[in-house]
Amino acid sequence: MFQIKVQQFKSVQNQTLNLMLVFAGSLFIALSARVAVSIPFSMVPVTLQTLGVLLVMVLLGSKRGTMSVLLYLTEGLSGFPVFAMGAGGFYHLTGPTGGYLLAFLPMGFLFARWLEWSFERRFISVAAASLLTHLFILMLGALWLNRFIPWDSAVMKGIIPFIPGAVFKSVIVAGFTAGMNRSKM
Repeated sequence: MFQIKVQQFKSVQNQTLNLMLVFAGSLFIALSARVAVSIPFSMVPVTLQTLGVLLVMVLLGSKRGTMSVLLYLTEGLSGFPVFAMGAGGFYHLTGPTGGYLLAFLPMGFLFARWLEWSFERRFISVAAASLLTHLFILMLGALWLNRFIPWDSAVMKGIIPFIPGAVFKSVIVAGFTAGMNRSKM
């Protein structure tokens, strides 16, 4: 009898911990969105959101990380000021930047699954996977942006200016992941 109650208590503890981690992940992504710079010629600001999403995936894994991104998007959809520059609301998921935001969910999940499946966690391989993830987020975002502006403009305003930042953020993700792996050894 006592054994069952202890197991139930541990189960509740694990569920509580998981909920706290998911909430903390969504908060981290929201805080990373606060670091934003408008680009005068683009409807899409430069942010640290993708860095936040990928770091959450590294730290929490595919299940809890994806739940964090889903919670983050739900918070924004509900009107909480969690998107870039303190924005929130339905328009931001359906407007010009919506494709980038919505791409966080599948691309973050795929990145985290790759980390879980891969035995290769060296800096260069994680940097390449991270950069590929960033580029797919940019591509999906530009495809969505194309609903509002012509494709050539979507590429020039929604992909090209963000490539240097994607490289920089990928190096950070790779360094963080490689550092975590070294500390586990």
